[in-house]
Amino acid sequence: MSDLPLQTAISRGSANAELRLGDQAYEALEELIVTATLPPGSLWSEAGLSERTGIGRTPVREALQRLAADHLVVLLRRHGIKITEVEVGNQLLVLEARRELERLVSVAAARRATAEEREAHVAGARELHDIGEARDPIRYLRVHFALKKFTCACARNPYAARALSPLHALSRRFFYVHRERFGDLTEVARVHADLALAIGRGDEAGAAAACDAMTDYAVEFTRRIIING
Repeated sequence: MSDLPLQTAISRGSANAELRLGDQAYEALEELIVTATLPPGSLWSEAGLSERTGIGRTPVREALQRLAADHLVVLLRRHGIKITEVEVGNQLLVLEARRELERLVSVAAARRATAEEREAHVAGARELHDIGEARDPIRYLRVHFALKKFTCACARNPYAARALSPLHALSRRFFYVHRERFGDLTEVARVHADLALAIGRGDEAGAAAACDAMTDYAVEFTRRIIING
């Protein structure tokens, strides 16, 4: 997930080339999983995933450890890597936890972001609006990935960021898998853009309200999926 205008303002902050490759492997594999290109429940080898991404086995192994912590893969001894299933019933629990952590991180980012970081959030909001109008789900996932990661960095609370990361990944995959049934990408992009704008203004109360509105939308989307099977 790269080549985003938003990312010109995002520093990855690592001087270690192997760690940078690990980040690349994580982002490539995360997108393949979130978009179900690696189907839920499928089994893979480390070598196969290395070949699929074009990245060496050592950074792929590092990325898989992170993806396992994000509940996107299960590492099976002697049996390879299993892509986790999309658990519809668990998504409401994901959102229950995400609501509190997302609000904490968003308010903290509104409070602590630098002027340059706030400008980047405003740029991200504009990009999300454009994506919503274009109805481009892959581009949405990429910008969403970058912006959420950036917001967590701006919050300056690594403990909350680590707890929130797997919830974001699970939510992105849930939305993508079910997007054709009930998802309105224009509205999804708008609620996320509203949050980015509030952070960009340094508006803590506005960030909290926008965060709750965003989670409310996700909860309603999930309930419709559950009710309609």
